[in-house]
Amino acid sequence: MPACASAAAAVVTYRGAAVENTHAAHIAVVDARGRLLLSSGDPERVTLPRSAAKPAQALAILESGALQRFALQDADLALMCASHSSEDRHIERARSMLARVGAAESELECGGHPPISEAVAREWVRRGFTPTAVCSNCSGKHVGMLAAARALGLPAQGYHLPGHALQGRVRATFADLCGLPQDAVQWAVDGCNLPTPACALRGLATLFARLAEAAGQAALPRELAPQGAGLARIYRAMTQHPELVAGEGRFCTQLMQAFGGALVGKTGADGCYGLGVRASAQTQALGAEGALGIAVKVEDGNVAVLSMVVCELLERLQLGSADQRARLAAFHRPPMLNTRGEVTGHAEFAFELRPPAAGAA
Repeated sequence: MPACASAAAAVVTYRGAAVENTHAAHIAVVDARGRLLLSSGDPERVTLPRSAAKPAQALAILESGALQRFALQDADLALMCASHSSEDRHIERARSMLARVGAAESELECGGHPPISEAVAREWVRRGFTPTAVCSNCSGKHVGMLAAARALGLPAQGYHLPGHALQGRVRATFADLCGLPQDAVQWAVDGCNLPTPACALRGLATLFARLAEAAGQAALPRELAPQGAGLARIYRAMTQHPELVAGEGRFCTQLMQAFGGALVGKTGADGCYGLGVRASAQTQALGAEGALGIAVKVEDGNVAVLSMVVCELLERLQLGSADQRARLAAFHRPPMLNTRGEVTGHAEFAFELRPPAAGAA
């Protein structure tokens, strides 16, 4: 059966009174123990998190000792978790990281590409600039992988290949954080040329719940204790440097800025999102033991719809304050205008969140 067969309609857009598009999605809401609390569509939908997997990849880098060996900072760790906009600050930090690692840009196995930011794209066209590997939105992760290989005494060449020992460590780390056996995770090749996982959507939600759980507790549950300090540092790096995780005007950056450290969020290409919310009275009211993890997959990969669904979830679950949620209004219900600035349509949220059937959590 195709994955989209059990997807629930999440967002319906209208032009006038006529339905223009229907966007299906899957949603999983779990706590830090991986316990499914709410879902829509299929929470077991095998999903490629793409860049939403970067916090797990960053943990494997951190555990290699690379940050200590090369004096890398939390801001550098944030860039390792980033899908950045190729702004000057992003490129300059990636180059600074390369210098501290003692590596050349030619060693990076990612490629240059047009930037995510339209403003940066216009500037590059004006300058006649051709992007190179350091301009990749994943350049921070690639420098981190180079650093980890060197810190572990492994060959830097081929660090991106599935058979490299570093990628074996990444595979184990990702599966562990998702609460899954390694054989429950499939692997493919990402757009930036590194291995990328595919797993049940609720596994990605578990990863983000555990990321948020580590940030909020001094004494961690047994299953989190070995990785707790590293996860807490990654959470801190992302939430204290949200401008490095995405960029000016981008959803991840504005989301984390709005919530001031109460949650961490990371997008993945083609309509995937991971969200970790620190434990609070609000998460407790939802039945969570500790932190909350949310994962979303929009079937058609529409990025604008993805942000809309995440914002609607924050509203329905009453996470954060009304003021914090209001700061994301442009993403939640973006105005649908024509070239004269006149309103031509609107969107409605059609999904329902349901608790698991008895005995299925």
